[in-house]
Amino acid sequence: MTTSALAALYQELAPCTSLDLNALLPGGIQREVGHFNLFNLADFWETSRLRPGTSYPCRTFYKISLLQSRSSADYGGRTIAIAPDTLVFSSPKEVFQWRPAERQVGHMCLFTAEFLLPVLGGLTIEELPLFRADGYLVFQLTPAETARATAIFARMHEELASDYAHKYDLLRAYVLELLHLGQKQQPATELHPAQSATARLASRFVELLERQFPLATPQQRVALRTAKDFADRLAVHVNHLNKVLKDRTGRTTTDLIGGRLAQEAKVLLRESEWTLWEIADSLGFVDVAHFSHFFRRYAAMSPGAFRTLDPALV
Repeated sequence: MTTSALAALYQELAPCTSLDLNALLPGGIQREVGHFNLFNLADFWETSRLRPGTSYPCRTFYKISLLQSRSSADYGGRTIAIAPDTLVFSSPKEVFQWRPAERQVGHMCLFTAEFLLPVLGGLTIEELPLFRADGYLVFQLTPAETARATAIFARMHEELASDYAHKYDLLRAYVLELLHLGQKQQPATELHPAQSATARLASRFVELLERQFPLATPQQRVALRTAKDFADRLAVHVNHLNKVLKDRTGRTTTDLIGGRLAQEAKVLLRESEWTLWEIADSLGFVDVAHFSHFFRRYAAMSPGAFRTLDPALV
């Protein structure tokens, strides 16, 4: 996730709350793999410009929303009426514009594909049925399902506000629980789609990428660092690999590799006592200067500043 994309998201959200940009960021998130946040829609309604007839664009990141008031959404060239007690899944690859119709009650969590990477077992998020291009987006829940979804969001709010060191691991589990709740609403034939050649290639790429981590000792070194490295190992042309990944994830091969290297760098800076040189060398950088330049693109700060950052200020 790039810093510019994150800034754009909160520029969208800041006018919808009484909080400034820094106050919107959840505690400790800058030290995490990927990004996650959670909002109570009633808070938006009380202090924001979200009023009947006002559109709220869903342009960035993945979102799961529990909508408990009437609204509508523009999707796929048509308008979908959304009744109370509806679970909605939206992807940054889909044009999905939400339009509140009355005072809004409910919850919304948003996250990047990288946030779920540690728990997807080698899959890409686009391979999940709910986030496929032809997947279902909107599910009307029964009273029992609504109670379950509400309880999950309540636990998420409680956990996000806590100082538990591994709260984001627990939040990933809650996101997966919401995903399973949505997938249960789909026809059985949709839950196990035939895997296409492009899906298999994307999955093999992720598997190869993830197999290189975690780095346990400074003597380990990332072997596959470039798009050509992966294309050669997968026995495909680099342009074909890039097109497949771009079509399925919206990101280039180089960007996906860079994002994963940045995630591992954050973990090592946060949890190990390795020197900056040892981290840079294990990740395949020729020196600390090149590593620092790379890291700034993803974290908007130097590796040294990230390592010394006070968790209470994040």
